[in-house]
Amino acid sequence: MASNKIILDDSQPGFKKYLEIQTRRFRVSVSNRKSFYSLLIVGIILILLILTPMGLILVRSMILDGEFRLFAGFSIIHDPAFMRVLANTLLLGFLVVATATAFALPLALVMVKTSLKRHSWIDIVVLVPFVTPPYINSMGWILFMQPRGYLYHLAPWVGNWSQVFFSLPGMIFIMALHLYPFLYLMLKNTLIQIAGSLEESAAVSGAGPLYRFRTITARLLLSGYAMGALLVFVKALSEFGTPVTMGRRIGFSVMVTEIFRYTSSWPLDFGKGARYSLFLLLICLGAWWTQQWISQKHSFHLVEGKGNRESGSLRSGSTLGGWIYLFILLIFSIGIPYYSIIITSLTRLRSQGLNWSNLTLDHYRAILSSGSQGWEALGWSLFLSLSAATIATVLGTFIALVLISKPLGSRSTRLEKGLASFGDALALLPNTVPSIIVVIGLILMWNARWMPLAIYNTPMMLIVTYTVLFLPFTVQYVKSSYEAINPSLFAAGRVCGGRGGYVFIKIILPLILPGILSGWIMTFAISFRELVGSLIVRPPSIQTTATYIYGQFEQGSVSEGMAMAVISVGLTSVVLILVRRMAGTNTKEK
Repeated sequence: MASNKIILDDSQPGFKKYLEIQTRRFRVSVSNRKSFYSLLIVGIILILLILTPMGLILVRSMILDGEFRLFAGFSIIHDPAFMRVLANTLLLGFLVVATATAFALPLALVMVKTSLKRHSWIDIVVLVPFVTPPYINSMGWILFMQPRGYLYHLAPWVGNWSQVFFSLPGMIFIMALHLYPFLYLMLKNTLIQIAGSLEESAAVSGAGPLYRFRTITARLLLSGYAMGALLVFVKALSEFGTPVTMGRRIGFSVMVTEIFRYTSSWPLDFGKGARYSLFLLLICLGAWWTQQWISQKHSFHLVEGKGNRESGSLRSGSTLGGWIYLFILLIFSIGIPYYSIIITSLTRLRSQGLNWSNLTLDHYRAILSSGSQGWEALGWSLFLSLSAATIATVLGTFIALVLISKPLGSRSTRLEKGLASFGDALALLPNTVPSIIVVIGLILMWNARWMPLAIYNTPMMLIVTYTVLFLPFTVQYVKSSYEAINPSLFAAGRVCGGRGGYVFIKIILPLILPGILSGWIMTFAISFRELVGSLIVRPPSIQTTATYIYGQFEQGSVSEGMAMAVISVGLTSVVLILVRRMAGTNTKEK
């Protein structure tokens, strides 16, 4: 009987080729297993850091009067106080988006369709309100517009505008001035991509400027505007600084301030705070779904292979009007609040008004003197921010590389694709929901009895909070840098005999290093002035720069608090310049 068994030895001509094929298959199989295990590790990390805290909010909202009830979280809709706060929150979000649009759209048009587009420095200046902590911006406006404030000293003939300003429209005005730069950048980038030939064709057909804008430009802008409006809406709902400083003064409560009250003021009620957080999360998810639906229904391919010609310019005289509009907008968004902040930090006694003899640097000396509360707050903020930025950068880089990289020559299985998509969504979740929801979830998790590590009420809790809140920055920056690399570079390294570790160190790491550094710097800068998480989870013995400013403002020591604000904003501005320079250097290299 003939045997079906094939015996190969080195004397047979196909043996070497067969051995090479089997070796390659074995290496790809090992690489696939490593990739799967890496995805599994990333999934476990994200579940522990992000998904579990979010899930605990849902579980805690279902506990009512000590009993577990499936729909207990929705029982709060029968509370008139909750319904009033819910209506206030939605009203505030929609009005802030509308006002920010009124600020951002004209600026985007003049920056694309007039000679202002030649001045790149305008984009940097316009971003200053966005990187300024909102509570500092609000305090500057309050000092300027309060009775016998700086407006009274500078222009007493304009009368008393305090009653008009300290109202819901005034609060919306402040928040829109803080958030419009983000929407402006989204609209400007979309306008740049719109081909000028589209508007020229309509103009040749006899369409007027308003008709062209309504039928062509507005429709092409809708998808990009929906994304920007969504993020402004979510940020307006999650903003804590302006509602807690000005909203409390005018008696306008929103979800964020109520969650803060229930979780930080005695008697504590984490159950009600979790139910408020659940509804706030549902609102943000609903807004995200609406934006996705709009983008799918109204998305257009604006960039073609043959390139786009720039869109036409506005009428003559638009450049002068654009400069005037930009000047007025910068006065309101930067000039007035920063004038109040700087003058207050230099004022000896506010009751003596504005005069040279009343200016002093004593408040800065008090903060920077060794052993003072301000100096300790700066030290703690530096330590906590450096630690959180480093941890978030290491974790974020690992997560980003695992989620987007695959072994050379391998194919992703359905399970691997599902794990990668799931991990990608989880990694970006803290950046798409209000930060106070993430903070409440972290408290519920790390304060639970079953947790083996007792880090709650310790400095480590602040580090974990900052890390989770700002992890998406590193993930996004590293993914952006990695996806811009041509795959042929990896193949060239492997063909030349380089192994995986060598290719990573010599090729991948240098190319993604600018993204890693940008993520580290952004995490450090925002952690340094983060307020809501610091107020809720910090131990009583620790002050950060944000809590120090907030505490000084609450206690009436406004000048010292504003001096700390100047130091914090100065550091943030330096970080912004570094990020812009690294982004420019990275673009030139590519």
